[in-house]
Amino acid sequence: MFRISGSWRRLYCYYSSSSSLFSPWLQNLSATFSTGLLHLSLSPTEFDYSQDYHRILCILEACKVPPNLRTTAGAHANTIKLGYGMYPSLISLMVVTYASCDRLNLARQLLVEIPTELFDAVSANLMIARFMKMRAVDVAKMIFNEVPLRDLVTWNSLIGGYVKNDMYKEALSVFRKMLRSNVEPDGYTFASIITACARLGAIDHAKWVHHLMTERRIELNYILSSALIDMYSKCGRIEIARGIFDSVERTNVSVWNAMINGLGIHGLALAAIEIFSLMGPENVSPDSITFIGLLTACSHCGLVEEGQKYFQLMKNRYLIQPQLEHYGTMVDLLGRAELLDEAYTVIKEMPIEPDAIIWRTFLSACRIHKNSEMGEVASTKISHLGSGDYVLLSNIYCSTKKWDYAEKVRCVMKWKGVRKNSGKSWVEVGNAVHQFKAGDRSHPEAELIYKTLKELIHRTKLEGFSSTTELVLMDISNEEKEENLSYHSEKLALTYGILKSSPGTRIQVSKNLRTCPDCHSWMKMVAKVLNREIIVRDRIRFHHFVDGYCSCGDYW
Repeated sequence: MFRISGSWRRLYCYYSSSSSLFSPWLQNLSATFSTGLLHLSLSPTEFDYSQDYHRILCILEACKVPPNLRTTAGAHANTIKLGYGMYPSLISLMVVTYASCDRLNLARQLLVEIPTELFDAVSANLMIARFMKMRAVDVAKMIFNEVPLRDLVTWNSLIGGYVKNDMYKEALSVFRKMLRSNVEPDGYTFASIITACARLGAIDHAKWVHHLMTERRIELNYILSSALIDMYSKCGRIEIARGIFDSVERTNVSVWNAMINGLGIHGLALAAIEIFSLMGPENVSPDSITFIGLLTACSHCGLVEEGQKYFQLMKNRYLIQPQLEHYGTMVDLLGRAELLDEAYTVIKEMPIEPDAIIWRTFLSACRIHKNSEMGEVASTKISHLGSGDYVLLSNIYCSTKKWDYAEKVRCVMKWKGVRKNSGKSWVEVGNAVHQFKAGDRSHPEAELIYKTLKELIHRTKLEGFSSTTELVLMDISNEEKEENLSYHSEKLALTYGILKSSPGTRIQVSKNLRTCPDCHSWMKMVAKVLNREIIVRDRIRFHHFVDGYCSCGDYW
């Protein structure tokens, strides 16, 4: 039998006593739901044992938005008082409601004290989905581990939740465990796990997952077709993505958008434009996302006139009202092309208020073209500067050798407690994804990695490589700057990939931030010296390094 712990007993006594605040609340409660049609009122004398169960359910639902901890605790007390302490639907809703009230400690305590066999799969699934949405991943995982009977939805809820919380390696781990448990994945499972592979850029995992789909004869719909195209694009295999696009049914615009976006991030603007030109003959109308992909492709390749043409086409022919994202791509298009005045005009003439992302895009263009005056204008427009904004501004000052200004920015960062986002890079080796940070020595093979990296740097210097030190945020000697640049995360990841792969094979590295100019130049030289194709996916786009050249043409 379920025993009430001391803390819940105190809660029960307080809220069930006649002197508590719960009684007057019961007399006056009126909870209005989103429909505006349902109202409920309760008083202690009105409880009908045939109806009070449903009333408590309604009360708890009403307590989630807006959060109401006092009412939730009162409903909890009455749940115990009325003998509903073992009802799975009430207890699971109680757990979620405590969490909605920002009381995860109470939610966890309730989960710990309730017998696990009390919850059926339906209750567990609802709680897992809810906690994942709230980013309370540890609570969701605890529920998953404790629930005695898991169904397909239980597994999908955990896997999908991990993906939505950017925990892609964990999602893959649970997926493997699911397969070992002889639970057959469905289209929803694969949609989530394909997204995980895409975000990681893990091509071996991607091919394995695609093979499983084919083996299990999962029927392709437009969602899975789009996901596969996106996955292979983000795993650096745009040719495979194009093959899938050519072979699947493409009556839904999402399939076209995935292909256009994929070509765009690879810097293949002309190919993206070609795909767009095929939409009309196949009677598929573009939507707002189509034009974001198209404008992004033009931006990456410096096709200013083409980008402006498609922006006008979107408005005038397809009657699509530009949103913030479209204006952002136009600012990026013009800013990259060093048309800073034109980009600034676009911002000033926007019919909607530019957000921080628009100004951040403009600030990034000012950094590329070393325009500190306009960069200062952009920084003043961002109400809450993030670490990336401070770094961009510092980089502008460093590139123009305004060390005093750069130092002031760093002091402001320190005073406000703002830390620079740490760069992370990862490389897939075999069945594992290995992650690195700048200067990271936590890897089991760190000693060998650093030794090999030093040898590679020495070899590239003999071939004429020279470090790009202008953006190092300190007024120090070039030797010290080179030391700071030598152990960036993408260099460590690439070195490990070289160590673990055969000569002549292609290596792919992914990074969470924009790759720095020094690493970009170094990758070109490494590709030439080792005669290897190196693919780097950074936050902005793909870089294909072959024989000393990059597919971006140094325009990124």
